[in-house]
Amino acid sequence: MMSFRGDYLARLTLPTGAVWLIGDIMEGKGRHALHVKQSPDLLQALREAALVQSVESSNRIEGVTIEPSRLVPLVLGNSRPRDRSEQEIRGYRRALAMIHARPHELPITPKLVCELHAVAQEGGGDAGSWKRTDNEIVELRPGRPPRVRFRPVSAASTPAAVEELCRGYRTTVDQALAPPLVAVAALILDFLCIHPFRDGNGRVSRLLTLLALYQHGFEVGRYISLERLIEEEKSRYYETLEASSAGWHQGAHDIHPWLLFFLSTLGTATREFERRASQQKRPRGAKRALVQQAIDAFPGAFSLADLERACPGVSRDMIRRVLSDLRKARRLKCTGRGPGARWVK
Repeated sequence: MMSFRGDYLARLTLPTGAVWLIGDIMEGKGRHALHVKQSPDLLQALREAALVQSVESSNRIEGVTIEPSRLVPLVLGNSRPRDRSEQEIRGYRRALAMIHARPHELPITPKLVCELHAVAQEGGGDAGSWKRTDNEIVELRPGRPPRVRFRPVSAASTPAAVEELCRGYRTTVDQALAPPLVAVAALILDFLCIHPFRDGNGRVSRLLTLLALYQHGFEVGRYISLERLIEEEKSRYYETLEASSAGWHQGAHDIHPWLLFFLSTLGTATREFERRASQQKRPRGAKRALVQQAIDAFPGAFSLADLERACPGVSRDMIRRVLSDLRKARRLKCTGRGPGARWVK
């Protein structure tokens, strides 16, 4: 809420790097529709891969993991959860489905924030409810005492804080008081500083990120997992949040570290989408192309299991056919036997 009070965003001066990033993202947005129209088969495969990666990464960032063999059946199939972790995986999948299906019918309000939490945290005793006690954002350090990174808004003040945040964001967007991408970045920073739930704040923040971006026409998150990109830069993610939350309660915070991280992540997703979409030129099918792109991305040797993780939604038989074809063409060499064999380029 503090980023939307007074003229904080109106006074904000964007550094040159942020201006360039916004320009690149806007240009990518303009080309996005063309790719969607020209490459529907490839994009369907990208959507499946992004869905699996988003569910896995957003939960794994918070320490929730499951057996790799259970991921695809839970996300793309109808497998029933066997434990609490699998329940949270399915819950995030269902929350994503809400957002993907009708983003423009979901205004960002306190009610919606609670609904997203209730779906994503299905089965939790306080799913969909504001925190009842004050909480802290704590960094766990191996071999050293825990360190408090930030003390969020109190439990008693949380409902009013979320109400003010949603109202401030809506006013900023409706009156064009800040560029849309800056407004979305501020929304997520303030949400995390409020930390309105006992658990699941990070996951809800990433759901809100996708929803707000979709509502402004930035839909790259459907095809490239933003959650995966955040997980790959997890240390920097937490560092920038800590840097930008300092002084937040007094309205003296510096949003720039978080803003640059946010824009950089979106820019990376935009470039990755364009690279993958533009590579779909061979008549060998979208899933075959995904396997080829995953192989090209490996810096060194890799295994069949590595490829399966990089290409969720692609069958093992298809991956094996691609590997066999590339071996026959002498573009790959297999060292060893069985699923653990290493492949080298």
